[in-house]
Amino acid sequence: MKLFIIIPLILLLAVGCKKDYTAPVPNYDNWQEFTSAGPLLFSAASRRNMEGIYNLTDGVDVFGPNTAVKWSYVTAGTDTTYHLSLFFGKDIAYIICEGKKLNGDLLLNGYWRKMADTETGIARLTVSAAQVALLTGNNPVIDSGAITINGFIGKDDGIPARKFSCTYNRKLYNKTPFKIIAHRSGGRTSDLLPVSENSVAMILKTSEFGSMGIEVDVRLTRDGTPILYHDNTVNLRETQKSGLIGPIENYTYNQLSTFVRLIHGEKIPTLREALDAVVYQTALSFVWLDTKVTDASLVTVRSIQKEYLQKAAAAGRNVTIVIGIPDDKAKKEFLSLPDYANAPNLCELGLEDVETTKAEIWAPRFTLGTQNDDVAKIHAEGKQVFVWTLDVPEFIEQYIRDGHFDAILSNYPSSVAYYYYVQQ
Repeated sequence: MKLFIIIPLILLLAVGCKKDYTAPVPNYDNWQEFTSAGPLLFSAASRRNMEGIYNLTDGVDVFGPNTAVKWSYVTAGTDTTYHLSLFFGKDIAYIICEGKKLNGDLLLNGYWRKMADTETGIARLTVSAAQVALLTGNNPVIDSGAITINGFIGKDDGIPARKFSCTYNRKLYNKTPFKIIAHRSGGRTSDLLPVSENSVAMILKTSEFGSMGIEVDVRLTRDGTPILYHDNTVNLRETQKSGLIGPIENYTYNQLSTFVRLIHGEKIPTLREALDAVVYQTALSFVWLDTKVTDASLVTVRSIQKEYLQKAAAAGRNVTIVIGIPDDKAKKEFLSLPDYANAPNLCELGLEDVETTKAEIWAPRFTLGTQNDDVAKIHAEGKQVFVWTLDVPEFIEQYIRDGHFDAILSNYPSSVAYYYYVQQ
């Protein structure tokens, strides 16, 4: 009899102690002053003037001693939304805020998040009208101490009450060309991001995380439509529950578009939809097409690559789009393209494969080390070297400090942004 009592108690305790691993973006839409504020009419120069390394005076225990401050934008038709991001070294934390102006002040409304756990909360920040006037003046001199960002942060959806402040110290590091590339277009869905990996929504958000470019996973549907999707099956890691199961290549695009939704409700995008977003709505300058095409030709992918390189040029956008070559099967398909020698590509294989595929970029796995001698050989040929996939902050810092790579691919582009920009 006791056994029948004990077992339900154990099950009840197990369920009661189960943690809910979610990190929803808090509702920050109830700041009345921000709602009534006007649009942010900062020039590109004014935004650059504000960017830099800031030292924290309040919030050090939460975020660490300093932050890299960077603007980004996304467009929708004729509307442009500007976001200010603050990247921190502690716990892979960031603050992302939309900017507006009210009575000369710059109001920054958004949220903070720690990628190392699930901590999050509302952020309400302000830059005074006098300092905004300095930023927007003619040929302003922005010295250490010239700009201060003040405000409050909260916990989850709670009203912000904890003081936050940071003061401008110096410019962001930019002495060497470098790209911050976001894995799966911005990070994994499993990292509790507010939008799904490999979605158009993620492409439109990824610059807020510090991304300069993206890596996306390209597969072909049964009817030959290139889509963005990482895994080889329809599954509950990437999608909401549906009536479809099994290999993604078993279904037409119409079937996937009709019946399948990604974890946060988005449709699986076509490659064209993804590249449309990159070229016409963001400032992203690099797209790595990680080809996961099985037993199929890369002809359609190559055709779309050419199409969007032309569209980007016509739009005045300097966007590089490369076909990724991750394995021997993809190399064989790539070499079978009639114009492979003219197709921009990135090769993850050995140095001899870089030569064979005429690759512009070599992309070795980070576990092989910094490989500075081999990197120097590639650089001597006028080519670039990207390393993947670096997620541990200590490794990110080490590879930026000791390596000579031209880009880092990461699920945590905000961490790469912090360690890159704080260099001196």
